[in-house]
Amino acid sequence: MVEYNNRILLKGNEAAVYGALLANCDCFFGYPITPASEIAHTAARLFPKLKRVFVQAESEIGAINMVIGAAAMGKRAMTGSSGLGISLKQEAVSYLAAYELPAVILDITRSGPGLGNIGPEQSDYFQVVKGGGHGGYRCLVFTPDSVQEMCDMTMLAFDLAEKYRMPAYVMADGVIGQMMESLTLPEPLPPREDSPWALNKKDAEGNANMLTTIYLEHDELEEVSRKLHAKYEKVKQTEQRAENYLTGDAEVVLCAYGVAARVARRAVDVLRKKGIKAGLVRPLMVFPFPENALKDTLSHARAIVAVELSAGQMIEDVKLAVECRVPVSLCCRYGGNIPSVAEICAAAENALKGGAR
Repeated sequence: MVEYNNRILLKGNEAAVYGALLANCDCFFGYPITPASEIAHTAARLFPKLKRVFVQAESEIGAINMVIGAAAMGKRAMTGSSGLGISLKQEAVSYLAAYELPAVILDITRSGPGLGNIGPEQSDYFQVVKGGGHGGYRCLVFTPDSVQEMCDMTMLAFDLAEKYRMPAYVMADGVIGQMMESLTLPEPLPPREDSPWALNKKDAEGNANMLTTIYLEHDELEEVSRKLHAKYEKVKQTEQRAENYLTGDAEVVLCAYGVAARVARRAVDVLRKKGIKAGLVRPLMVFPFPENALKDTLSHARAIVAVELSAGQMIEDVKLAVECRVPVSLCCRYGGNIPSVAEICAAAENALKGGAR
């Protein structure tokens, strides 16, 4: 780490921890795993210095259940892991959603399935964005593509998780977590108010608060689920976030996040120099998915290309967003590989020619 005034040169994983601290995170519970280990290392170094709690748990399952306990007491809590560890946390994330507890989970994605390798991939999309654990629930999901956004989006994740009382992921591929860039430290979030629903508080009638996820009567559970899904619908309507790059007249629109978006942006520039009207929609969140940003391109777009570090997962949400009004095709690499500028350009040109979807 190199520091100059309020600018620091550090890794994306480290930047996320700085963001958590600037968001007044009270405690971190984690278990190191490559390529996310610097999250736990940095938290172990900084949290105790600031008189905040750091615990290296005995396992990923232990860590996420500690997050539940801290969040239930109204504390801002965070954990971080990668593919295998995120899989182990899924049951507890379902509990967080059911309890309506805010918490932040960092997922620095690596290649799978199984042990796979430590190369970058985006194949956690389904388990993170679509729920992962049991039951019908959703989580806020942020998708940074820079060290600066690793910090900024972690701060925003705490803010929105608390606003909507739901878990939030910051999902970044291994490249974004491991690369080093300059970070401008944001202003810290103001001190937050006490959480009236926390277990150490009482309700308006003076009774101790209680959290539960078991509802034995079918109608009662249905009503609870309706309330949750109404919240998720509100999130969809109010929290869509995307960056548009040269999409105003684009005939072929690329859609990508994370390191894939960094390469896709360069591909747009190359295509423009060749006289091809290309643009990029970069989701800043994938739940809620930025449907409106893609729909806004449909008056002039002839084709959309999803660029992914997976065999195609986000592409399903892209197709749903545009309602099959234009062809949607896939440009992808996986196993730790990243699509090149040339590969993305070829996919875009093929899409304009009416190539295979």
